[in-house]
Amino acid sequence: HSVSRASPNLTFVPACLPPDPVEVEELQRFVSNSKRLFVMTGAGISTESGIPDYRSEGIGLYARTDRRPVQHAEFVRSASARQRYWARNFMGWPQFSLHQPNKAHLVLRDWEKLGKLHWLVTQNVDALHTKAGSQRMTELHGCMHGVFCLACGDRILRSELQEHFEALNPTWKAEAFGVAPDGDVFLTDEQVCNFQVPACRKCGGILKPDVTFFGDTVSQEKISFVHQRLAESDSMLVAGSSMQVYSGYRFALAAREKKLPIAVLNIGPTRLDHFASLKLNSRCGELLPLIV
Repeated sequence: HSVSRASPNLTFVPACLPPDPVEVEELQRFVSNSKRLFVMTGAGISTESGIPDYRSEGIGLYARTDRRPVQHAEFVRSASARQRYWARNFMGWPQFSLHQPNKAHLVLRDWEKLGKLHWLVTQNVDALHTKAGSQRMTELHGCMHGVFCLACGDRILRSELQEHFEALNPTWKAEAFGVAPDGDVFLTDEQVCNFQVPACRKCGGILKPDVTFFGDTVSQEKISFVHQRLAESDSMLVAGSSMQVYSGYRFALAAREKKLPIAVLNIGPTRLDHFASLKLNSRCGELLPLIV
């Protein structure tokens, strides 16, 4: 699980000041006082690995383009929506699958090994925490590296599906424009129209990435499991998330209800700023390695 020793990729990271020594000290105290730390991460922890986020001011997907992620209902209902989604994903996958964890991912893995981190919940679908070696972890919104059939539930690896795409589309070519947070790229409708999408090898059903699309819900079983891990914890750290999506925000509300101290590390405002014990406006990969 090596990580590139090169300097972080700051293309998609909002500008911010270096960590303030006073803030470093405050976060150090927060972490030192925690015995069973519950950590929630969002897109802001992966931007330093070269993966853009949705909401960062000026450089997030929503600021740069009018593109919006695929909606769950549209994907299920519309064959052309699936064709468009998979064509873009097919083009983006080779690059997306190669992204590597950065220093922030490795620090959280180390905290787990030391027994400091009780449970990690990530809202990301990029598998970077897994690549870093984290094990006490829940991928709240699933992972792009898996695919399943909506009809029979059969599962395959996304890398395996890439081979099926290549076999079905031997002469299909397209030029991509830009890259989106979930691994797809931008293509025109003309480019997409001849792209062939494979069906499930077992039943001929619809294949979908093993992630929660916008408009879909996280399973009640997973939510209950995460609430149990939070109940066992004594503090909460949010790293790289504005917590705009309710599926993650609900756990911060639960932590507040339990009167747990909450620290937030994120460039820019978050939904927790008015009740967090500590708010830090720094890069995750710059500040977290300073904490011992």
